[in-house]
Amino acid sequence: MLFSILTLFPEAIESYLDVGVLGIARSRGLVQTRTIDIRDFSRDRHRTVDDRPFGGGPGMVLKPEPIVEAVEWIEARHGPHRRIALTPDGTPFSQQIATDLSGLRDTDQPNVLLLCGRYEGFDERALRHLDFERLSIGDYVLAGGELAALVVVEAVTRLIPGALGDTRSAEQDSFTECSSGGLDHPHFTRPRIFRGMEVPEVLLGGDHARIAAWRRKESEERTASHRPDLTQKSPGLTQKSSDE
Repeated sequence: MLFSILTLFPEAIESYLDVGVLGIARSRGLVQTRTIDIRDFSRDRHRTVDDRPFGGGPGMVLKPEPIVEAVEWIEARHGPHRRIALTPDGTPFSQQIATDLSGLRDTDQPNVLLLCGRYEGFDERALRHLDFERLSIGDYVLAGGELAALVVVEAVTRLIPGALGDTRSAEQDSFTECSSGGLDHPHFTRPRIFRGMEVPEVLLGGDHARIAAWRRKESEERTASHRPDLTQKSPGLTQKSSDE
């Protein structure tokens, strides 16, 4: 599976891709990542990629030419991609969308292109011309889409078999079908007693049916308490997707 990440700051992304789950997945050949500098497709010696917005207003807007030509260059070399622009006006990113994207690995075109914005965003024509999907990681604004791109890459990669030490880790996470779309249950490890707080007795007895029931009850109560909005939703959240 190939993630092509189009950005103004490749170095900000590369360092994170080398560690943790992403680093392991890349070393095992489960995913490939490629960062492309938008400035490499600028048209002047100053490597200009932005300009003032028509109609006035603050900030600068990313020009369409470098974006479109960069995408065309990538796809000419690596084949068609599912194109996703990370922008605040996109579909909210969810575990369901991550699951959908992870399934591309088993298709004939397992490529995902993530476009990271900066400044006031993109010239709208670039997104329309290339029929970008739009995806947002939350109702807030970042300086750019690099963090959002990493969120998407990591959320998708950890669902690929072999990326985690135990596949049950991904299957039992919060927001998954196994958790009924809710939050995960509390977790405990050694020591058995920490500063007067004991591990729940049910987890120590070895009765797996009781443990499963306890975890299910704790998951439901935690979801109702911390994220009551999730109880209003079905486990399958909307698909089709763009943050900054």
